[in-house]
Amino acid sequence: MNTADLGLPVDVPSTALFTDQYELTMLRAALKAGTAGRRSVFEVFTRRLPDGRRYGVVAGTGRVLDAVENFRFDPGVLGFLREKNIVDGQTLDWLAGYRFSGDIWGYPEGEVYFPGSPIMRVEGSFAECVLLETVILSILNHDSAIAAAASRMSSAAGDRPLIEMGARRTHELAAVAASRAAYVGGFASTSDLAAGFRYNIPTVGTSAHAFTLLHDSERDAFRAQVDSLGGGTTLLVDTYDVAEAVRTAVETAGPELGAVRIDSGDLLLVAHRVRQQLDELGATDTKIIVTSDLDEYAIASLAAAPVDAYGVGTQLVTGSGHPTASMVYKLVARATSADPKAPLVPVAKKSSGGKTSIGGRKWAARRLDEYGVAEAEVVGTGQVPAELADRQLLVPLVEGGEVIAREPLDVVRDRHAAARAGLPLSATQLSRGEPVLPTEYAHGPSGS
Repeated sequence: MNTADLGLPVDVPSTALFTDQYELTMLRAALKAGTAGRRSVFEVFTRRLPDGRRYGVVAGTGRVLDAVENFRFDPGVLGFLREKNIVDGQTLDWLAGYRFSGDIWGYPEGEVYFPGSPIMRVEGSFAECVLLETVILSILNHDSAIAAAASRMSSAAGDRPLIEMGARRTHELAAVAASRAAYVGGFASTSDLAAGFRYNIPTVGTSAHAFTLLHDSERDAFRAQVDSLGGGTTLLVDTYDVAEAVRTAVETAGPELGAVRIDSGDLLLVAHRVRQQLDELGATDTKIIVTSDLDEYAIASLAAAPVDAYGVGTQLVTGSGHPTASMVYKLVARATSADPKAPLVPVAKKSSGGKTSIGGRKWAARRLDEYGVAEAEVVGTGQVPAELADRQLLVPLVEGGEVIAREPLDVVRDRHAAARAGLPLSATQLSRGEPVLPTEYAHGPSGS
């Protein structure tokens, strides 16, 4: 099964080399040592949220499923590895038949998470699981960072829609992933056609300042755009004089003009003046869209302004100052031998500098208070307490190597809105603070 099964038009190419060399050299050594086949459990988590953030957002899960499904070593890739002497013949033979055959569990995409949350759990042989580390982290770290910024922005925007328009501010492929993550976080549309094509996200866009400058007058530019796109279009009114442009826009398109866009200046002041002018000209239904390097704080500052929609670029695709979610992929349990019946034992890194991890195959649940509001993220090993059995967070994503949980992006977007709404009200405050939920360990920090 691939994304085409959801009616999406583009398949993902092989992801086998979206990895670090040491994944393959570890595999080579483990095959030689006879430990590559040991059943293993890896978990993705973060030790901390970005400074001042109240919650994280799980995003990129659907892309991870695509990546795992397309993790294949074709002849060209194998030839490269042979030519560069990265692995030996035994390892090349093993890689030629690589297909992930294990299980993956995870927080459903769109869910929120906190420090220590086992966001994703990958189970199988050491060999097949270790190869997926880099590509899984690459996707989840990027997409979750963008989705978290998008969530804060959509919370600040309230009922006003947000347009993602950051493609020109990041790598061309990252831009597509960013559009997807932004949609998960609450954005309504994107300017990036590749994202619309790949993920069926609504696309929008009309014109830039270059179009106005192309014509002999602003009126000529507006007339050309209206003649082509109709009176419901959005006209950019800050190329020259805003008040004159608004007057010309309404004269050209009539009072049914769809919207005007403001891309510079004191947006709060200009928005009020433009709204008053539009109303005086009879264009009472014409909307006002503002852009100009917005972030969640700027959006919040415009809450009282007569603004109908926001366009966000740079700050969104860079995670609003936090371009990664700092997730890690750690081995937390492994079998005592390659025997499929061998018991799992917890393992954990012990080091200074805050980089310790907790061993054991974990479950996670969210405890609610008497009002149905989340009050704690509970993480543990072993038996799940009866009172939390129906509050577990991890769901099966891949079973026996087969993807079983691919879902439409609108479902993910709605899930995030519901998950955020279930947090304490302080979760959406933009002031710096600690995670809105504490993480409690059911069996203590030893994970025993």
